Amino acid sequence: MATGTERNRTDTEVSVTGTGLESPASTTPAVLRRKGTLPRWAPLGILVATAVVMAGLVAAIGFSIGLWVFLTAVGYGVATYLASRIVEGARKAADRLVTIVVTSAFLLAMVPLVSVLWTVVSQGWARFDAQFFTNSMRGVVGVGGGALHAIQGTLIITGLAALMSIPVGVLTAVYLVEYGNNSRLARSITFFVDVMTGIPSIVAGLFAYALFALLLGPGVRFGFVGAVALTVLMIPIVVRSTEEMLKIVPNELREASFALGVPKWRTILKVVIPTTAGGIATGITLAIARVIGETAPLLVTVGLATGVNLNPFDGRMATLPVFSYYSYAVPGVPREPFLDRAWAAALVLLLIVMVLNVVARLISRIYAPKTR
Repeated sequence: MATGTERNRTDTEVSVTGTGLESPASTTPAVLRRKGTLPRWAPLGILVATAVVMAGLVAAIGFSIGLWVFLTAVGYGVATYLASRIVEGARKAADRLVTIVVTSAFLLAMVPLVSVLWTVVSQGWARFDAQFFTNSMRGVVGVGGGALHAIQGTLIITGLAALMSIPVGVLTAVYLVEYGNNSRLARSITFFVDVMTGIPSIVAGLFAYALFALLLGPGVRFGFVGAVALTVLMIPIVVRSTEEMLKIVPNELREASFALGVPKWRTILKVVIPTTAGGIATGITLAIARVIGETAPLLVTVGLATGVNLNPFDGRMATLPVFSYYSYAVPGVPREPFLDRAWAAALVLLLIVMVLNVVARLISRIYAPKTR
């Protein structure tokens, strides 16, 4: 005879079984059970096998590296998807396929960047010496010379453009965010800033040249005209980057300052701008890096010089983009020294842009709001 406890346990088991609450192991279909996984060496093995097969296929019709890489990527994606579908299931197979597509897109985007870096470094290293940084082209018609005058001209003109565009851009962004209140004037400014963001650089150069030609007469060319042209290109970038940074400042910070009786202008100066100083500085640095390599507006407004000229208000000046362009487009005889100087100037310009981007990253990291 069963005891009361055993009888209750038996009744409970019967009731559970009868209501369909059996254990998951006994009711889960075979399709939904855990599938296997591909071994860790499988992706690499599939890639190597696909590359070998596609190499033989491409060799049969005429070998081409581009075609071989393309067919290998497509074949690798298809083979990995099918193998994962059979072993791991549809969900894991789709995940692997998307991973392959995203990785392939990233590698495709890196190809032109790596190609440009390799070409500029390999071609420009021949004249990357002390003479290139200490001599100008005055009196040089062949071998020798340097780009000292072009480096100085680039730094002076870009510095003047930054001095003019940064205050205008930052103050415009402050008005749009803090005082505009979506008024008609604010909407008009936003519209024209968007238009200026997309104008070609040659248009900015023609505008600056026409402006000073009206004031000083035709044929005017000196460094300040080029700085004005670069200012036209820099202002919309500074406005946009600063505006986005100011928008992310919480309104609670402004309200707390107002509650203490602080005027609005002082709140902006002491609370809002310091909070986003890192982002604003990063946007300004990237704007400088954007315009420092412009060639078309400087061709029109500044021209070319062979000697050092440190006065941006008198006479033509040399800049690295124009120096590189003329050395490559209009070389002398022999051609090789001019081409070497052109590539070396491009390498210096590339290094300057890279340094500015690194500085922007450091500023952003240093002044980023602390989360702890």
